[in-house]
Amino acid sequence: MNTTPEYEPARVLVVGRSPGVLVNAVEVLRSKGYSADATNQFDRVLEDYDVTDIDVLVFGGMVPEDTKLRLRERISQRNSDVTFVQGLAGIPGLIAAQVDATVSSGHADSHNLVYDADTRTLQLTLKEPAHVTTTAWWCTSFTPPEPESTDLELLDDDLDRGPHTIPLPAEIPSEASFVGVAVGSAVHVFSVGPMPRSVMRMVPTGSGAGSAPELPPVRAVTTSSHDQQTDA
Repeated sequence: MNTTPEYEPARVLVVGRSPGVLVNAVEVLRSKGYSADATNQFDRVLEDYDVTDIDVLVFGGMVPEDTKLRLRERISQRNSDVTFVQGLAGIPGLIAAQVDATVSSGHADSHNLVYDADTRTLQLTLKEPAHVTTTAWWCTSFTPPEPESTDLELLDDDLDRGPHTIPLPAEIPSEASFVGVAVGSAVHVFSVGPMPRSVMRMVPTGSGAGSAPELPPVRAVTTSSHDQQTDA
């Protein structure tokens, strides 16, 4: 999704595990005008970043639940205005779209948009003409620590007032797939197909040793808005 937000760019921090996903997500977010960083050093988030200056914090799916709870609590104590977002998948463009959707959520919509899972169509009703961009993402490999994905632009056009139906092509799989829709400055993200159970079983339940034996070690990544990227 190439739409540049019309709203004020936010300060974003992505906390995840996969180095490639983190680095690419930061690149996409920065290209859209956000002040964005990412880290997989869970125990150093409070030391490495000024959390009082964060607007949106995105958690990757492989962040242990107890780590998320701890960071939510401690960051909220310092910054009550931060919005926490659970990432849907390790797909950089999807992560950026979720940030867009979060930041644009307070803007008035001049449309009605729903996803019909039975017909695999987006049903959009515009109250006034608007430019609409629609992008699909899906995972092509779940092999940790670097999942792979692809994307497909479905629509990038000016649409008239009234109802519109946007069908999803058959090539978009029924699992680990997502779609984002930008209508003017408003962005929405939908899950088309759930993550497979084999992937969900890899999600660590805790941060202690042995909590996720299936996951291989990863190189440390801590990005800086001032220094681009540094690898610990």
